[in-house]
Amino acid sequence: MVTDPIADMLTRIRNAIMAHHDSVLVPTSRIKLSIAKILKDEGFVADYTVLRGKPQRVIKIILKYIDGRPAIVGLERVSKPGLRMYVGRGEIPRVYGGLGITILSTSKGVMTGQEAWRRNLGGELLCYVW
Repeated sequence: MVTDPIADMLTRIRNAIMAHHDSVLVPTSRIKLSIAKILKDEGFVADYTVLRGKPQRVIKIILKYIDGRPAIVGLERVSKPGLRMYVGRGEIPRVYGGLGITILSTSKGVMTGQEAWRRNLGGELLCYVW
């Protein structure tokens, strides 16, 4: 059993990028699907699909490389099970001066920090991607 499934997902993506894999398989959940959708919409991954697995469904994330270099330079988990991090609308951090994104879990769902700021929402700061 994994105590932090989101950190496990980010670590699998990070390891696959370091090994120059084309894709990575991640056990599925609603929040992981939301994060994968955000990564695709923001252009950090090429695509994702949900595959039927025997014990459970898995998400196949197809990684994106530009001229042989990965589109994702870094992934960092912020809010952890031992120390949750919550931010208000005015406290949403910018990653690398706007080059990266923050992913938040709000009362209206999982979204980027910029979208949460536009909707005047705060929430749990899940991770940074740049």
